[in-house]
Amino acid sequence: MNLSPALQKAYTKDTMKAGDAQRLAEYIAWGPVIFQASRLMVKFGILDLLRDSEEGMTEQELVKATGLSAYAVKVLLEASLSAGTVIVNPETDRFSMTKTGFFLLTDKATRANMDFNHDVNYEGWFRLEESLKEGRPAGLEHFGSWPTVYEGLSSLPEQVKKSWFGFDHFYSDSSFEEALKIVFDEHETKSLVDVGGNTGRWAMRCVGYSSDVKVTIMDLPQQLEMMRQQTAGQKGADRIDGFGINLLDRNAAFPQGRHFDAIWMSQFLDCFSEDEILSILQRAAKAMDSGTRLYIMETFWDRQRYEAATLCLTMTSLYFTAIANGNSKMYHSDAMERLVSQAGMKVERIYDIMGQGGHSIMVCTKE
Repeated sequence: MNLSPALQKAYTKDTMKAGDAQRLAEYIAWGPVIFQASRLMVKFGILDLLRDSEEGMTEQELVKATGLSAYAVKVLLEASLSAGTVIVNPETDRFSMTKTGFFLLTDKATRANMDFNHDVNYEGWFRLEESLKEGRPAGLEHFGSWPTVYEGLSSLPEQVKKSWFGFDHFYSDSSFEEALKIVFDEHETKSLVDVGGNTGRWAMRCVGYSSDVKVTIMDLPQQLEMMRQQTAGQKGADRIDGFGINLLDRNAAFPQGRHFDAIWMSQFLDCFSEDEILSILQRAAKAMDSGTRLYIMETFWDRQRYEAATLCLTMTSLYFTAIANGNSKMYHSDAMERLVSQAGMKVERIYDIMGQGGHSIMVCTKE
């Protein structure tokens, strides 16, 4: 099994002391309320106030500054002491923010993850057990009766939609700059298929980067409508067209009779099971010729530079289980290479992008 150096250190030996292990076990047991208390410390502005205070603040000062009751401030502060986001000076009873609290408040990835987990996942994860046993996103029923979240994405409540796209865009956008160089500078690319192009953010970056490229976005019809709304009137949008398709339909073929220099799949294949991925890759291979390259950009959990990133990814797999579709996950790169080979392609090269998103780009050609 491939593991990055950080994961070799963290995932192959149990080095934790018994006391630390016991505390971590309790942290897991109380995880839901630790999450909510910490989220509200951010939402109510308490961590902001503590960050901006040089000497810390007392409970009474926080009550006055936030407008919350003394009871509300007290229970949140005491919970935050145990959660590790604040500390207290026992001589002055003044509370200050810890390094953990600082990252919780200011780290963009952490904030995107927190909003995503609260607005999109939190209530649905109550049905994770049911989802695992039945192989369907039982938690999605909290929002609607769609078979997967993608059919219902345009109909989700506005705040849920905002947090879903905020999470999705945060991780992809940070890698786009390096990805554009790989796709356009390494090889001549004048025609590109963006599979699962969503709202057209990558397509717009492509037509902005290259004045020659024409992009075809393949996605569900309702997603294409959202894309057209998002790109309308923008420079280069006239070089973007749509191809409506449900890729879960194994008879649905990629555009035929046209040469494409590149087929692009970004944060896309993790939305499908291995069997479904194989079907998609096989159909992609049929649309490829010797001059076509397939670019798979994914956050493979085994190739992360930092263990904290892998934690985010392996937990995201359970979002797919309970909310998205019931059968997909964040993949190990070995699994994706195997599926590429089974589809009649070979991996030409893997680029590891060291941006915030922790993406890798797997470049594939037809055998």
